[in-house]
This record gives sequence, C-alpha cells and structure tokens, in this order.
Amino acid sequence: MSMETLRTDSAPVRQRTPNQAKRAAAAAYLGGTLEYYDYFIYASAAALVFGRIFFPSAGGAATLASLATFGVAYVARPFGAIILGHFGDKLGRKNVLVVTLVLMGGSTFLIGCLPDFNTIGIWAPILLVVLRICQGLSAGGETAGASTLTIEQAPDDRRGLYGSWALNGIVTGLILASLVFLPIAALPEKDLLSWGWRVPFWSSLAVLVLAYVIRRTLQEPEIFEETKENHQTAKLPLVTVIRDHGWDVVRVGFASLFTVTNTVVTVFALAFATQTVGIPTSAMLWVTIGTNVAALLTQPLAAALSDRIGRKPVFITGCIGSAAGIFFYFQAISTGNFMLILLAGLATTSLFYSAANGLYPAFFSEMFDVKVRYSGVAIGLQLGLLIAGFSPAIATWLNGGDKTNWVPVAAFTAAACLLAAVAAATAKETFRTPLHLLGQK
Repeated sequence: MSMETLRTDSAPVRQRTPNQAKRAAAAAYLGGTLEYYDYFIYASAAALVFGRIFFPSAGGAATLASLATFGVAYVARPFGAIILGHFGDKLGRKNVLVVTLVLMGGSTFLIGCLPDFNTIGIWAPILLVVLRICQGLSAGGETAGASTLTIEQAPDDRRGLYGSWALNGIVTGLILASLVFLPIAALPEKDLLSWGWRVPFWSSLAVLVLAYVIRRTLQEPEIFEETKENHQTAKLPLVTVIRDHGWDVVRVGFASLFTVTNTVVTVFALAFATQTVGIPTSAMLWVTIGTNVAALLTQPLAAALSDRIGRKPVFITGCIGSAAGIFFYFQAISTGNFMLILLAGLATTSLFYSAANGLYPAFFSEMFDVKVRYSGVAIGLQLGLLIAGFSPAIATWLNGGDKTNWVPVAAFTAAACLLAAVAAATAKETFRTPLHLLGQK
C-alpha cells in the first residue's frame, strides 16, 4: 500500500491522480499570475504616478500617501483570510478560489476606470482605497487557497515542487507587469498621467478570463471531500485553528516576514532608485524583469531540493541570504551602476529570496491538518504580510528622501528576514510526512 492510500484507520483515501495534481498546479500558477500582475502594476503606479493623479494636494508627501494606499490592502488581507478561509475549510477550496479570482480581477479593471482628483476631487482617492481594499480581501485567500489545494492534490514526495507553481505564477505576474509598464513609462508625461497608466489595469482582463476557465474545471482534493462527506469539517474553522494550531498560526506569521524583502525591493527600491538616486525607470524595470525571469528557474529548484533534504534548511538559508543580500542591493543602487544593480538583484531576489519563496506554500500548508489548513495558512500568512504591505511606507519614512540614507531601510528588511528564519527553526520538519498525517499533534 502506498503512502498516498495509507491511513491510520482502515478506510483508504481515494487515489490522487497526476492529471488532478497538474491541473491544480496550473490553476495556482494562473491565479498567482493574476494576483501579482495586479499587485505589481498597482505597486509601479503607486511609486511612479498615483501621487500626482490621486494626491496632487499632498505636495511633497504625495508619494508617501500613494504608497500608503498600497499598504491599505494588507490591512484588509487578514479579514479576507478569515472570511475566505472559513468558507474554504467548510465548503471547499475550488469555489472560494473562483471568488478570489473574480474579486481581484474586477477590482483591478475598475481601478483603471477611476477619474482622477482633478475630475471628482476627494472621491478619487476614496474610491481608489475602496477598490484597493477589495483587492486585499481577495489576496487574503488567494495564495493560501491555491497552496492548500495544490499540495492536497500533489504526490507526497513532490509537494514542494508542485506548490512552487503558485509562486512561479506570482513571479510571472511581476514579469508581465514590468513588460507592460516599460512602454507605458516611456510615454510623454501628459499621456502617461491621462490614459497611459490605465492600460496595464485594463489588460488584466485577459489573465482573468484564462484563469477563470481553468479554475472552473478543478476538482476538490479527495482528502477534503472525504472529510466533508464524513462530517468532520470544523464548525468554526477560526476557533478550531486558534485552539488546536494557535502556535502554528503565530509561527507562519513570523516566518512570513521574509516577504518584507519583496515589497521593499519591488516598491520602495523602485521609487528610491528612480526618484531619489535618479536611475531611469526603464533600467529598474529591466532589473525586475531579469531577476524574476531567473526566479522562474530557481524557485522550483529550491522547492524540489526541499523535497529531498527538508523544508527548514532551504527556507532558513533563503532568509539569512536575503538579510545579507539586501545591503548589497541598496549599495548597488546608490552607485547607479546598472550591471552592479542587476548582479545584486540576482543574488538577493533570484537566489536567496526565491529559495524561501518557492517552498513556503508547502512548508506553511504542512503545519496544519485538512480541517483548518486553508484558514491556518491564510491567517498566519496575512499577519506577516501586513508588515510587508506597509514596509514601503516605513522604508520611505526611514530613508527621508536621502540617497545616502539607505542603511536603516536595509537593516529593517534584514531584521524581518532574521525573525522569519528564527520562526522557521521552531517548526517541525514535514517533508516526509504523509498527507493524511500532516498537522496531527
């Protein structure tokens, strides 16, 4: 009897098939692509143009106000995690993931339709914040749900590799968004501020339609279906996960702090490099594209390595490497040397950050049992991402607009990564644990 059919009781789990696992990974990939395409076009717009479009009356604080709207979504994410996690653990993963997809894609399209401050006054930033909150609610359940569904469909010995495709989708979204913004950023300022910035937001509809078609064809994981048919789902997943897995939620929250690296690099560093140091926007976008193309290879490799040697050593190495690499990255930006910035970005983002990022879907999901897996991962992850979401605004405050004052920002980012490493070190190693035994105390 294989590990996939073995149970602690005598009732066998229905067999997981390779096609189901591949389809789940594809759906996670496309969902991640949409989420982070939307994420990065918002991040780029917030760093480059939103201050002038929605906050012209803020003067010198316009960029800070714009970056704060980026962080607002992260306040909504924990609430989305609780709501979507509840229904994901009660009713199923598939339908909730369709909801997250439509909510994210629809909100992004509508942002592209918003009038500016000069047209409708204070209502412009208010509506922007409302739609950003909708994006946050969606994101609160997207990655956790996709990770949960994928690892529950994957073979036991390749959960890390299959789970990494949700994060490869995220990287693809960043690449697509950067490619879209290259010609947009090159537009004359008048065109950029009137209609140019809207095009990337409208373009998200193409990814939304494709991802929706794939997700509608998914099947629920068999282990969840059996739990539901046997009336073993949690009545109140939030209560159950806090009671039975409270420390795991806290652990995931702290371990998620390594994502501060991502928001500091993709949002603050973009604004810092282009507006403070004076590096051309196109050059920084090419750095983003190059480092993320490399991550498409390094993330699955790191996740596959974790299937062989364990989640903890790979994740912890990635966190410590990111803590060191962020100093190299900001030092490179301060020189204005493109090749040095690209090299530092490859080391920090493509090598070390990707090592932790590629395997966290499996690592975090394996801490919880099937009854509360969606809620546990979603809530813990979003608690950590709440700090990450406001990191660009914190970094902007720490930097104070001084191109030589980057050390406090790097130190803040490094501290978050080291806390994540410590949290991961306290976790159980689960890469060899059969699916039905995960999360058992």
